[in-house]
Amino acid sequence: MKTALVLFAHGARDPEWAAPLHRIRERIAARRPALRVEVAFLEFMRPPLAESVLALAGAGHNRILIAPLFLAPGGHLKRDVPELIEQAQTRFPGVAIELLPPLGEIDAVLDETANWLAGKVQE
Repeated sequence: MKTALVLFAHGARDPEWAAPLHRIRERIAARRPALRVEVAFLEFMRPPLAESVLALAGAGHNRILIAPLFLAPGGHLKRDVPELIEQAQTRFPGVAIELLPPLGEIDAVLDETANWLAGKVQE
């Protein structure tokens, strides 16, 4: 399978808001140069998720992992994102599209965040 990864975030009106997402993409690319990694947004910024999936499917990727860079599964992850993925899956039935868990449901992320924060407290 030819796999691609989409870093998916909410989006904002301030263009600088997306800078950390692009830095994450660069770090992934440094670790996995052969893996295609895209950034997509729910609203306010481009490209939207559908456009990223279209580009990846058009480039021959038949497995697309969507990594929601959200802390918790709020309304967007419970309602909007599954609908977007269902639409993409209908449009590209030969492509496996998988939604990964949000950051707040990943123990390693929680552990590293807690370690970093605990290290910032001086006793």
